[in-house]
Amino acid sequence: MNASKSSSSKSSSKYTPQKSSSTSTYVLGGLALLVIAAVVIGGVLWQNSRSEPRADGYGSVQNAAVTTSVDDDGVVRLGLPEATRTVDIYEDAMCPYCAELENTYGQELAQKIDDGTIAVRYHMLDFLNQLSASGDYSTRAAAASQCVAAEGDGPAYSAFHSALFSADFQPEENGSADHTNDELAARATEAGASAEAAQCITDGTRVADAATDAATGSAALAAAGARGTPTVIVDGAIVDTTTNSAWVSDLG
Repeated sequence: MNASKSSSSKSSSKYTPQKSSSTSTYVLGGLALLVIAAVVIGGVLWQNSRSEPRADGYGSVQNAAVTTSVDDDGVVRLGLPEATRTVDIYEDAMCPYCAELENTYGQELAQKIDDGTIAVRYHMLDFLNQLSASGDYSTRAAAASQCVAAEGDGPAYSAFHSALFSADFQPEENGSADHTNDELAARATEAGASAEAAQCITDGTRVADAATDAATGSAALAAAGARGTPTVIVDGAIVDTTTNSAWVSDLG
């Protein structure tokens, strides 16, 4: 689901970073000190008009057999246990083009997850912290994502993930406010997350780990040859989601 952004960020099909641009992004390496890129991959070729949602009306994951898990690097896997084909998505909760990706393809991905065609691995990064009002929203949202995923409830996680990028919840870059942990916990509860997951979010239990995991994810993204979010990788190859609108249906 897409959040409303300034008209300047959508006025051209080519993204040209500006010194003070609110859409400039920087992926940090493993030490979180070296800037390795300043290009928003997802914003390069998005056209003036937003893409219509595919599989509109389906919603988030519905199959109660779909589960979630969090690996040692904080990557969330969403899918049926027997699903063998994996889609890796690198994103930042502050990234407007990640919201575009979710708005356009989130429901179609949910269908593929429900029927066992794929599992999705979400890599939540935090290099847009500096554009959040609190200075650490991306990290806290990534931590909240892990809290919900750790409970194993696929439909609840899917609904919460969708909410993070929804127009009525995703904070504005360089905006005057973002969300507290309590607000993140409340949204997770609305999505169906457990009381334990909500408490994990409120207490900030996973924030330190999420920061470390985001640095690991940024290094993995750079190693894959990508420079920004959103980035989608299937079978080891970066998918051009800006020009191939059939990439989800092509998964099988």
